[in-house]
Amino acid sequence: MRKVAMAIAVLALAGCGEGKPVDAPKAKPAVTESQPQTGAIAAQEWDVWVGPPDHKLQAITDLTAWLLEHGFNFYIVKEDGKNEVLLGPFATKAEAQAKQALLTEKMARAKKNDTISEVIEHKTAR
Repeated sequence: MRKVAMAIAVLALAGCGEGKPVDAPKAKPAVTESQPQTGAIAAQEWDVWVGPPDHKLQAITDLTAWLLEHGFNFYIVKEDGKNEVLLGPFATKAEAQAKQALLTEKMARAKKNDTISEVIEHKTAR
């Protein structure tokens, strides 16, 4: 019953704002006391792209339900007319690789081998 409720929630949320462009979360530059606030350059951020090898829409809805169920926070962006599932953004590439390793481990335990992941540079909203 829990899986059905989760799948319905994901499908309901997927339909919200249909036809509207989806932007990635705005990157917030990290500011510390030793960093000057003016002229500071935002550090490069990283995401973990997750998806089926062939970009099937049905598999993406299954994937997002699985990610929610296993505690992974994600967001969806539309890239070239296709929905892309991303985890992140992460401040460093090492953080993104650690999250990808955790994702790969959980997928292997669940015998979910129809999904791949890749660490990519975070795309800022244009």
